Amino acid sequence: MSANPHFGLTGLATMGANLARNVAHHDIPVAVHNRTTARMERFIDEHGSEGPLSGYATTEEWVRAVERPRVLMSMVQAGAATDAVIEEILPHLDRGDILIDGGNANFRDTQRRHATAAEQGIHFLGVGVSGGEEGALEGPSIMPGGDREPYDQSVRPIFETIAAQVDGTPCCTYVGPDGAGHYVKMVHNGIEYADMQLIAESYDLLRHGAGLEIPEIAARFEAWNSSELESFLIEISARVLSKTDASTGQPLVDVILDAAEQKGTGRWTAANALELGVPLTGITEAVFARMLSARKAEREHAAGVLVGPPPAAGPDAELADDLEQALYASKIVAYAQGFAQMAAAAEAEDWRIDLGAMATIWRGGCIIRARFLDRIREAYAQEPGLLNLMLADFFAQALRDAQEPWRRVVARASELGIPAPAFSSSLAYYDGYRRARGPASLIQGLRDLFGAHTYKRVDRPGTYHVMWGEDGREVEV
Repeated sequence: MSANPHFGLTGLATMGANLARNVAHHDIPVAVHNRTTARMERFIDEHGSEGPLSGYATTEEWVRAVERPRVLMSMVQAGAATDAVIEEILPHLDRGDILIDGGNANFRDTQRRHATAAEQGIHFLGVGVSGGEEGALEGPSIMPGGDREPYDQSVRPIFETIAAQVDGTPCCTYVGPDGAGHYVKMVHNGIEYADMQLIAESYDLLRHGAGLEIPEIAARFEAWNSSELESFLIEISARVLSKTDASTGQPLVDVILDAAEQKGTGRWTAANALELGVPLTGITEAVFARMLSARKAEREHAAGVLVGPPPAAGPDAELADDLEQALYASKIVAYAQGFAQMAAAAEAEDWRIDLGAMATIWRGGCIIRARFLDRIREAYAQEPGLLNLMLADFFAQALRDAQEPWRRVVARASELGIPAPAFSSSLAYYDGYRRARGPASLIQGLRDLFGAHTYKRVDRPGTYHVMWGEDGREVEV
């Protein structure tokens, strides 16, 4: 490879800096830039000896330092900051250059930016990058979307080299046109929300329902990580629960404010599901739970006003044991909903997303990496047109096996007054999905009565309306 950089990166916050180091560690020359020159200079001082890294103070110098066709990547905050960076870079590019946005952009913004760049003959890629700071440095999961040909020719060799590797397979694959890469990353983050909420509810039930002490809960999470629940999030949950606060001697989890923050991708996922008509109950409940947690002052006031059932009388070994199966079943539902949403979006946007490939690249590097992603990959390999993951033989059997403990956990949480919205909504989704006939017929009847919205019948085709205010006749409309 030429000694002159063929890859440039701007935005040297934690993710961008570690990604640039990752590229350089693979002996790929990297030109780096940052809006604040001092940060760029500090980065070069600290890491310039790690590989072929060179820094540039101005955007024009940085762009001109990279060989054509240029591959330039922005790793700045999503939203206005990304627009500002793109507007600053575009005038310096030549036709055929490739501009990459690696931030957590809204896929609609990516579609807009793709169209703008195309007008100038510039190829634009919206790329999801997952794995946090460690993944960015050691090997992330990468979800590229945008123009396919320039990706294959100029970007793919770089990304597949720096991505996490599982069984010799890079955790990177082309997702689809325009905003597809950022869309898949959005859904990935939505699943992450649901997974984390289920873990938090499990901790809550183990502590305040089953009566376990924090070291016992940490040990239980460690044990779960040797089962089908094995995942990065389960692993680090045990680490967080095992951590003692140095200043107080208390478990760290007891001195962290119980108000969860969010950066927007979970809300985007839920809002898009509503647009598509996809029932995304687990992820949406996880978003709502974070919103409720943020109302700390209100909750403290309500704690002195509102009443609930008495706390658990003593240790509940059955609840503690049941949680493993309930967590696994609810986790299956979260992934099933997320993959159903990706399938619906692929049809609506004409993206043709390979769902099995998404499971493949999420096996390493990313935050939601888990053992059972191999099972998801196998399910789509056996049936590419699978309507819902819950219908695959392996997952249908797992859900069947989890029935009794899953229901006991949801019922016990309700009896104890311990909120478990992700567990409860996951079970409700499962029960609603498996019913051949539900109560929506009454809803349609009500809609027809108050708004003449009509209905369909089960015994003959057509659309009907009852003349409710007249003689009550049913008429076909």
